Amino acid sequence: MENARTVTYRREIPVEIETDVFVAGGGPAGVAAAIAAARFGARVFIAEQTANFGGAATNMLIPCHMQFGDGENFLAAGIGKEIYDYMKEHAEGGYKKYTPPAIPVELYKRCCDELVAASGADFMFYTTVIDAVRDGSRIDHVVCVAKGQMFAARAKIYIDCTGDGELSALAGAECEYGDEHGRVMAATLCSIWAGIDWPRVVPPDSRELERAFADGVFTNIDRHLPGMFRLSEGEAPGLGVGGLNGGHIYDVDARSARSLTRGIIAARRQLDEYKKYYREYLTGFENSHPVISAPYLGIRESRRVMGEYVMTLDDFLSRASFEDEIGRYAYPVDIHSPTNDDAGYRKFADEHQRYRYKKGESYGIPYRALVVRGIDNLLVAGRCISADRYIQSSIRVIPGCYITGQAAGVGASVAAESGKPAREADYGEIRKRLEKLGAYL
Repeated sequence: MENARTVTYRREIPVEIETDVFVAGGGPAGVAAAIAAARFGARVFIAEQTANFGGAATNMLIPCHMQFGDGENFLAAGIGKEIYDYMKEHAEGGYKKYTPPAIPVELYKRCCDELVAASGADFMFYTTVIDAVRDGSRIDHVVCVAKGQMFAARAKIYIDCTGDGELSALAGAECEYGDEHGRVMAATLCSIWAGIDWPRVVPPDSRELERAFADGVFTNIDRHLPGMFRLSEGEAPGLGVGGLNGGHIYDVDARSARSLTRGIIAARRQLDEYKKYYREYLTGFENSHPVISAPYLGIRESRRVMGEYVMTLDDFLSRASFEDEIGRYAYPVDIHSPTNDDAGYRKFADEHQRYRYKKGESYGIPYRALVVRGIDNLLVAGRCISADRYIQSSIRVIPGCYITGQAAGVGASVAAESGKPAREADYGEIRKRLEKLGAYL
């Protein structure tokens, strides 16, 4: 039909993967989930759409992990601690002097490769989940597109570690997006720089922004500049390497390729403005230059998948504990403004200072926040777990993803063994296995 706006497309595809646990996404949550499930005997398959594990750290070039603990306790214990220790052991020179959270990207890729391979989990890069087919309240199979093939995968339990809740949305799960106006935190295009004279650098990087605004350096008056983070000198001695987390891009919808395309084009243009600012306004950066920008925009917020329990700001404020607790975390509320204006920046600055903990304080994370509401065999881990915007802005960072990822992997292994829905997995057994991994409970 000449004027048809849709087509019907059918084809028969092979079931290439039959496994116990299917993990969508190989970021920090997916890596931790896969390793945890595989260590307890589950057959595991990870589908990762890029060419490597690591998620935001490797594909969005996020320059640091953020905090692993609360100042007294190592909260991202278990697999998170194994990754931390691997990075410390194998890094060279400056990285050993500069304790994590900084992330040498290539080392982090190798770390994930080796830990996942050693666990026995199967995986494939260049592989994207494009559909989820349900049989009542269960996912029967997912459809994947990989380089050179389209195939189906069947599992007893599925774990959504996509960050954007892609698998959950495809399966028809209830999701929330943004604030009451549908606005989400601004995105950032991170980049790796060289030529920084670190001994001469004087923080904070934002100290000359007002002068640069007055001089017309920036297209957008963006007062929130997280700044340049010192990266490993050991692998690039004398090159003065840093990772820039700077330059917000507003109104980016991570669910839309069109929106992401517009956002990353705008971000690459904006990088030239930050180059001028760093070189002409800040000491130690006179000869600095961006070597490479990330292939993906750094997304802080998109879907939040609704689970059996929805974590809230009240849980953060009360330092909540839960009967089905699978871990604790302590990063402050960190909601970057969704709007490029003074009011948005002031709100961010107020909340970021108001909603933070003293040393030794933390909040609990219940297993129920990982159990997707209404779907028997789907768990979620990482930045899209069941939470409101406030606590999501805390738990979204990489160590938080290790915590929820390993718990989802353990829960999946228990549920797959028992044949019960994920929500009915024996918490006593989950806790026992988390303790074996070394998790902080």
